[in-house]
Amino acid sequence: MTVATLPRTTSPNPSARRSLLLAVPVCLLSFAAFWAAQRAAGVSMIDLMVYRAEGRAVLDGRDLYAMRATSVQLPATYPPFAALLFTPLTLPDVPGLRTLATAGNLLLLVVFAQLSLRLTFPPDRLPRPWVTALWVAAAAVWCEPVWTTLRYGQINLLLAVAVMWDLTRRDGHRWAGAGTGLAAAVKLTPALFAVLFLIVGLVRAGEGGRRPWLRRAATAALAFCAATLAAAAVLPRDSLRFWSVTLFETHRVGSAENTANQSLRGVLARLLHTGEPGLWWTATAAAVAALGLAAAVAAALRGERAAAVAACAATALLVSPVSWSHHWVWCVPIALYLGARAGVRWALAAALVFCSYALWWVPHGTGRPELSQGAAEMALSALYPLTAAALIGYVAVSPVRPWRTSRTA
Repeated sequence: MTVATLPRTTSPNPSARRSLLLAVPVCLLSFAAFWAAQRAAGVSMIDLMVYRAEGRAVLDGRDLYAMRATSVQLPATYPPFAALLFTPLTLPDVPGLRTLATAGNLLLLVVFAQLSLRLTFPPDRLPRPWVTALWVAAAAVWCEPVWTTLRYGQINLLLAVAVMWDLTRRDGHRWAGAGTGLAAAVKLTPALFAVLFLIVGLVRAGEGGRRPWLRRAATAALAFCAATLAAAAVLPRDSLRFWSVTLFETHRVGSAENTANQSLRGVLARLLHTGEPGLWWTATAAAVAALGLAAAVAAALRGERAAAVAACAATALLVSPVSWSHHWVWCVPIALYLGARAGVRWALAAALVFCSYALWWVPHGTGRPELSQGAAEMALSALYPLTAAALIGYVAVSPVRPWRTSRTA
């Protein structure tokens, strides 16, 4: 006669429980202080109001790219697919929309931190990623790109999470790449990650290896095309205007020399004391794109996916015609990568750059004072591009890590 044995029940790890019980209130306290500081600063969430106006223009059948919103008459600058996604923003009233957007962005920050940690550290080196993510998010909410993203009600964290979701899926995952394609359909800059997928996939295919990167690239392309064609079917006039005219009107976004423009074009505009650096920017951007992608591809091929992501993100932000400071939410995975790869001091140095708000110490505002900056002011207003350039150089020359920062070889 045999006696069936009941499965042993295991109680939760007391250490893990204590860690979670400490991390949750600390993160919530940081978020609450941040929220109070934003309210005290009287933030307008002006970009969120533009998104809402775009959604209303779609519902009303008005010309999307002739629309002007808010007291400063801001135009629509994203592809038509974004405007379709913005239509639900017309449902709540403005105070409710601001509350929902802030809460949603804070939640996205925690998810972004967790995905960045998952990408950067092997599971055995980070047994409780969600607990660590709460600590990272509690600190990251105070860095300038995140602060400004929430101040304006921007969608940068949503797009970054979509791309990072793709990059943390296992090889062969059915939908890996879709997030990147949809993000590019909303805002074109993430398309550079699809280029990274394609190049790595072609190299691997040429070596006779597996082809998950090519699959990611194909899925991203299909998602982008599907979203863009869907927008064209619903908004044919606006789609024709965007892809034939508006896309090339970089002046619609703002002045190139604006200190908030942390792209190569912005740096060159301030350096050359001109509102349009022209061929200087075109040549420099092409060279940086080639070097940055080469560094990212090499890192991906040697199995260091976190390095590839950091280099690709830095490259995309550098070569974009306009990369406002709030676009640099990619500082979160960049700092984590540096901490894992180069050591805590380098991670703290990167964090200091993005938490110093130093780019706002220089003269800025009406009258275009950025066109008459001195050497010290130019250096302060180029901190993000300088950091990105140093990061790309570091990724390019780094030897192979004893443990790889990707989840698959």
